[in-house]
Amino acid sequence: MLKVMEPSPSQRIDNITGQRQQDECLLNWNWPKNVQYVYIYTFQDEEELPPEQLDVKNLKLITREEYKMMGGYRERIGFVGARSYRCFPCVMNDGELILLKQQDNRNLLQIGGVRAQVRYSIKYGWGLFSKRKSVLLKLFCEKQVPREALCYVKKSGSEPINREDGIVYPFPWDFTIGEHYLPEFEVGKQEYVRIFFTNGKRYGEAFELIREK
Repeated sequence: MLKVMEPSPSQRIDNITGQRQQDECLLNWNWPKNVQYVYIYTFQDEEELPPEQLDVKNLKLITREEYKMMGGYRERIGFVGARSYRCFPCVMNDGELILLKQQDNRNLLQIGGVRAQVRYSIKYGWGLFSKRKSVLLKLFCEKQVPREALCYVKKSGSEPINREDGIVYPFPWDFTIGEHYLPEFEVGKQEYVRIFFTNGKRYGEAFELIREK
């Protein structure tokens, strides 16, 4: 059972920073003088557990000497989207490590990971004498995509160039990992559609939207 205690002001980690170096991330922080161990807890957005609910298997331990030797804490970036790191100072008491439950922004950092691809294609069906054409949208998702992340936009005369360049239509379901064929629908012969993020800044950090021929 993991033991936790409140840290004293002199036991708190400060000034945590992080940077990506090719396929790994490097974390650095200011060590308190009387702290020789740090537990590193990683979690995805809005999934952080309180210290009292953590298990040792959820944590990675680094000593002050290991930190000096490696120039910080290094971890390969194999995750998709952003991931948060919280570094808990630890002290040894009667041969047992005790986690000091520091929970502020001084020991918390978020690092962007690999963006999951969302590949899509658009195929039009042309009727010889019809005033309308069919549209078939196909998507392939490397990671589950929430319905609020994507939309398609319809525009007359030319393809829309962004989300604001036409009429916006939301999707009514989440997209699971894998291939998806959307129900075929019709538009006017001079109308065109394209898929966009509903919020590029928010979802562009986790997903890469790629149009295929």
